[in-house]
Amino acid sequence: MRQVFLCVLLRDLQLAARRRVDALLPLAFFIVALSLFPLGVGPEPETLRAIAPGIVWVCALLASMLSVGLLFNADAADGSLEQLLLAPAHAVAVAAAKSAAHWLLTGLPLLLATPLVGLAFGMSGPAVLALMASLLLGTPILSLLGALGAALTLGLRSGGMLLILVVLPLATPALIFGAGAVGMVEAGLSAEGHFSLLGALLVATAAGAPWATAAALRISTE
Repeated sequence: MRQVFLCVLLRDLQLAARRRVDALLPLAFFIVALSLFPLGVGPEPETLRAIAPGIVWVCALLASMLSVGLLFNADAADGSLEQLLLAPAHAVAVAAAKSAAHWLLTGLPLLLATPLVGLAFGMSGPAVLALMASLLLGTPILSLLGALGAALTLGLRSGGMLLILVVLPLATPALIFGAGAVGMVEAGLSAEGHFSLLGALLVATAAGAPWATAAALRISTE
């Protein structure tokens, strides 16, 4: 399983390096979407500071969903996905590797761009650090759930819309606790409870989502 995981992960990263425009699209969407809020809401620092955690998390969620829909499509089209799923243990490794590659290509760039976003919205230093910590815990959850949704909707005609309907309700708790942690820090209170819940969600999702994704892939390819 480890060898399959590493091979699939490296393969996806190499393919993304050849299609840099597609790989950078979620980050571009994230930055452009955030830049529109000061124009629509207004430039008042207090207002922007208050809404920053929520809109950063919403934009991160939408940016993740932008690329996750095509996670298995290319492999399903050329038949390589069926070959990878021939061994029962390989399906879980493939699902985990695809989720890890998606986070490295989407979640990590969003995380690295967060300090600039925080400064643009006038957030304090502790609040920016809390936002980065919440995204560090939360964006892997989005990738894992996105891979599950992509597997469930693989090959469906309206898969993109169904993917959003499947993933968004599951990702809502991570969004609530992630934005809430930053709000607690901004208010001068402890955000330990929110981070603990985010960590628990991450552990539960990492333990269960690859297995569910593997089962969904087997069903979709039959």
